[in-house]
Amino acid sequence: MKLITSKDNPLFKELKQLASSSQARRRAGQSLLDGVHLAQAWLQHRGAPQLCVVAESAQYHPEVAPILAQCEALQAQCLVLADKLYDAVSTVDNGVGLFLLVATPVASAPKALTESAVLLDGLQDPGNLGSILRSAAAAGVRQVFCSPGTVAAWSPKVLRAGMGAHFVLDIVEDADLVALCAASRIPLLATSSHAAQTIYDCDLSGPVAWLLGHEGQGVSAALQEAATQEVVIPHLGQMESLNVAAAAAVCLFEQLRQRTAGR
Repeated sequence: MKLITSKDNPLFKELKQLASSSQARRRAGQSLLDGVHLAQAWLQHRGAPQLCVVAESAQYHPEVAPILAQCEALQAQCLVLADKLYDAVSTVDNGVGLFLLVATPVASAPKALTESAVLLDGLQDPGNLGSILRSAAAAGVRQVFCSPGTVAAWSPKVLRAGMGAHFVLDIVEDADLVALCAASRIPLLATSSHAAQTIYDCDLSGPVAWLLGHEGQGVSAALQEAATQEVVIPHLGQMESLNVAAAAAVCLFEQLRQRTAGR
């Protein structure tokens, strides 16, 4: 493995730019997976990375060494950075000293919605998006469509919140949600505190698409109008509504419950 100790090394400069700039990552079509869990998940579901990078002091760490060996066995390029250089590139404070550089998976939007999906309209919080991706993956909903203006799905913060969910999903960014809704062959459900029907009274045994919106403004008027129906998550207490990630989890797992246990 090559050891890089100079900050003037061209590859180090390239890695530093990718780590610090979402635009650079988007132009290159690459993502950084920082930490043991994301690396293990990628290797399990997607195979070899483009590059495995470890801090010099982490080469023999008990969690890092097996991942490094697996990457070498897959003939992926492996690189060691002097600790100071690694710290300048890592997107995690006090991390274990390992990240993978991978080609960002690109999924294409279908001509029509025919299987369960999540449509996200303008979400801004990386933690919310990552949590929704994690819930979708756990509930067996594979397709996720993000409108323009939604936080970047492959940003380091969203990746950490997703905990590997990205690698088992088809994530389409900058999707035309209105066009998808117009071509949908399945029910389109939007949550609303003013709806009469609860999610527990709704037939979710077949494919459905969930419309979830901006944390403050909710789903846009155009998408709300495109929805087949509006549903409400009933709750007690004085809170007006749920966090969007919590609402998504409730909806997705009620759908899973109906599909697996019957209504």
